[in-house]
Amino acid sequence: MLSLLTTTLLAVHATYAAVVNVDLDIVNAKVSPDGFERSAVTAGGSFPGTLITVNKGDSVDIATNNQLTDPTMRRSTSIHWHGFFQARSSYADGPSFVNQCPIPPGKTFHYAFDTAGQTGRQVVILSFYWYHSHLSTQYCDGLRGAFIVYDPDDPLKDLYDVDDESTIITLADWYHDPAPDAQDKFFQGGIVPVPDSGLINGKGRFVGGPAVPYAVITVEQNKRYRFRLVSLSCRPFHTFWIDGHNFTAIELDGVEHDPVVAQNVEVYAAQRVSVIVTANQTVGNYWIHAPPTGGSPTNNPNFDPTLTKAILRYVGAPNVEPTTTGTNNGHKLDDAEMHPIASEGPGKTGSQPPDVAFNLVISQPNLPFFDINGISYISPTVPVLLQILSGAAAPTDFLPSEQVLLIQPNQTIEVSIPGGGAHPFHLHGHNFDIVQTATQTSKNYVNPPRRDVVPILGGNTTFRFQSDNPGAWFLHCHIDWHLEAGLAVVFAESPAENINGPHKQITPDDWKDLCPEYDDLDPDLQ
Repeated sequence: MLSLLTTTLLAVHATYAAVVNVDLDIVNAKVSPDGFERSAVTAGGSFPGTLITVNKGDSVDIATNNQLTDPTMRRSTSIHWHGFFQARSSYADGPSFVNQCPIPPGKTFHYAFDTAGQTGRQVVILSFYWYHSHLSTQYCDGLRGAFIVYDPDDPLKDLYDVDDESTIITLADWYHDPAPDAQDKFFQGGIVPVPDSGLINGKGRFVGGPAVPYAVITVEQNKRYRFRLVSLSCRPFHTFWIDGHNFTAIELDGVEHDPVVAQNVEVYAAQRVSVIVTANQTVGNYWIHAPPTGGSPTNNPNFDPTLTKAILRYVGAPNVEPTTTGTNNGHKLDDAEMHPIASEGPGKTGSQPPDVAFNLVISQPNLPFFDINGISYISPTVPVLLQILSGAAAPTDFLPSEQVLLIQPNQTIEVSIPGGGAHPFHLHGHNFDIVQTATQTSKNYVNPPRRDVVPILGGNTTFRFQSDNPGAWFLHCHIDWHLEAGLAVVFAESPAENINGPHKQITPDDWKDLCPEYDDLDPDLQ
């Protein structure tokens, strides 16, 4: 069971969509998920942060109250609602200086948007999201939480018996040093910060630390459980498996796929995977493993990936730690074998040549910083969305123009990112069809996997999406340290349609006030 405050709407069915009001306090709080107490940036005073759950078709109005006071960390903030398309509400997408200026301390800002996955020209029902700070590396200091949209009419609901708060499994890395200090050391010494521990549902251990009780997930024998795995990671990917149990994968990043049986899965930063586990073993306790990969213990002696565990406990089993042994040598889930269910419209981006093709080449001519096509991303002083709404329409209108990619309406966009580096790239405002994964040598246009985060693992990873959602949309590595080191670009999608017509952006007054309020702050408060 997650020890999270749950904000939920009770007894509202899909046919009775509602506006769900959420009061989200962003506060500094003392937390010790691995036994080391530190001040953190939190949503609701805990880590992981406040769990938000709604029903399919609901809209939300999230009053985000910035009450941050700790001078060792960023005191302004902004929040990205990861996976939501934000049709006509690009202002609420969250990335600082792409979609908004940060929220100053002491201010409240409302993120109001439709959770139905509605893009400018179609409706797509998704279900599995999360949220996190999108200002610098602030989410590494703790501002991360899960956000679930339940569908009572889920097409795959006959495959499982239980899908509730108890079956949400968060995977995270945790740092003892404040993110600004860790970032400064990275930029000066070139070593990407290595976490002190890995966490499952907010619990973990580090070398030499206390024996913090592991999180326990309770199951009843012979029931089928939909475990929603969500990576809240700032850097590593987690390899997930349960001793003695197979699973059936049915969802990638909110998009349901045809069921595939596997024994383990790599969950990269910001990815979500739903797996069905049948509690068909002898009543007892079984280890849940999720060792993080990314960063050597040589660079942080606190870090032992094998300590990232939780307990699967059958009803009737003793309250003791498991003695099971297992490895991750079984079948590893491969994105290439996942295919969207029929109702998701597999292969909807087609096999025709794309209208626009981008080849994004990653390089590091100036370590530790990253370039894409020779340009290292630096946040503009004026948010890209505000530039669009102020009339920017041609590439040279944007400042800085080199890192803003212009796309027009109703186009098939193809993005190729050659090379490796295990960079999990996330596209805002859309999901995409991965027509060529790292394990494929040819393209699949018929039924490619669909999600919103893809790792760059070699070969020529290629994905497609339709430009059907006007707005300003970030494309970036979700290793937060890499993003801060320049590994990103921004799509300016359909500039004219943001200003006039049926897809015109909604721009609330409190959004318009953010930039002058932020610009007036003392630098220490930014």
